[in-house]
Amino acid sequence: MSVSDLDPVPAVALLARPGAARERLREALAHADVQIVLEDDPMTLEPQALHDARPQFVVIALEAAIEDALERLEPALSAPGLTLVFDEAELAARRDGWEAQRWGRHLAAKLHGHQQVLPPGAEDEPALQLEPGLPSTPPVPKETALQPHLEQARSWADDVPADGLYSPPAHLHEPVALEQALAALQPVLPETAAPVQAAPEPPPVPAAAPSVFTDHTAWSLVDEASDAPAVASAATSTESAEPAFDTGHLSLVDLDAAAPAGSRSGALLVLAGIGGPDALRRLLAALPSGLAVPVLVHMRLNGGRYGNLVKQMARVSPLPVQLAESGQRAIAGEVHVLADDIGVHAAADGLYFQSEAQGISIAALSAEHSALVLLSGADLAHVGPALDLAAAGAWVAGQVGEGCYDPAAATAVVAAGMVAGEPQELAQVIAARWGLDDDGDAA
Repeated sequence: MSVSDLDPVPAVALLARPGAARERLREALAHADVQIVLEDDPMTLEPQALHDARPQFVVIALEAAIEDALERLEPALSAPGLTLVFDEAELAARRDGWEAQRWGRHLAAKLHGHQQVLPPGAEDEPALQLEPGLPSTPPVPKETALQPHLEQARSWADDVPADGLYSPPAHLHEPVALEQALAALQPVLPETAAPVQAAPEPPPVPAAAPSVFTDHTAWSLVDEASDAPAVASAATSTESAEPAFDTGHLSLVDLDAAAPAGSRSGALLVLAGIGGPDALRRLLAALPSGLAVPVLVHMRLNGGRYGNLVKQMARVSPLPVQLAESGQRAIAGEVHVLADDIGVHAAADGLYFQSEAQGISIAALSAEHSALVLLSGADLAHVGPALDLAAAGAWVAGQVGEGCYDPAAATAVVAAGMVAGEPQELAQVIAARWGLDDDGDAA
């Protein structure tokens, strides 16, 4: 069996419009040791041509102009066993030098399914295992050499002074126990001393007169003569004031209304930007099919084609994905994609979307019952409010590792002590905290 059979070369299709972004992606694939089976413009490519090429991976330079073309190619892109890799066309066009090489190594690792992203010559060196030889055996002292010293010590033994700090009296014996030592220190009383008179015995208590316990209702701990009328009157008033149980005004209590408003205003807010589509896809794909809170996604897109983002994420997310609209309520266990002008406000029965010129406000979330995840490309302006929300009790995390192409905001919250991990790892923590079991109960 040859090496190529053990590690076959991945078949890759490159979909990008002609231009700098397409050239940069082609160079990265050329250095990734893959087979490019198709390179075409998605605006003119037919779904059947993509299907006939039988690629294992499809690398797409994402931009607003090809959104309609991706919808037309959706039958071929949704084929089983096909992995999609998205890259921002604008970011790919200006990527150069060290940054382009770094991104190419990450792309090659993704296509080949390994974790080696270091440049050549920077691989981890195996730790050196020191194996010293056996220590030399110390020389065994000869008995003849020690004999003079032993004899000298034996001759001096009688001259060693004894302990003279304590010398017991001759008429006393050394006590062998603490009780004996204390008794030896007590003064001896003379025999003529007057004996201590014993305390007079208390007078005998007269026996109580026998009584016949025939009526236990008459027992009392207080004077019966003074309290008997009060007891009788209390019993009479109790019998006369016995209330009737009225069932005509019974009602059920609204448990949701009694719950604190903050518990229904909680949410999982995901912030992303450049490089965010791939990180967001990995996060949503690893979430469980049920969550106790709604998932809010805010990722700035050139052209504002958030409807297409909803369709892309719905292919991989086990949770329903929809576009948030003003006046709509955030539903637990669903993913809501927020446009740039959509914010939230807390009401008595949960979170509602509203039109906001500045977009989502982190401070509008309930800190005790909310979570915040900053992925690649999140805005640095969100770091301060995110840390304030964490100080109030929220769970805040930042993306690290492979695929985090713009880590400024995520690294800032991680440096402040927040949770760090790749999108799949963060999804596992979210599932453990807010996931629902088969019966719909929180994990």
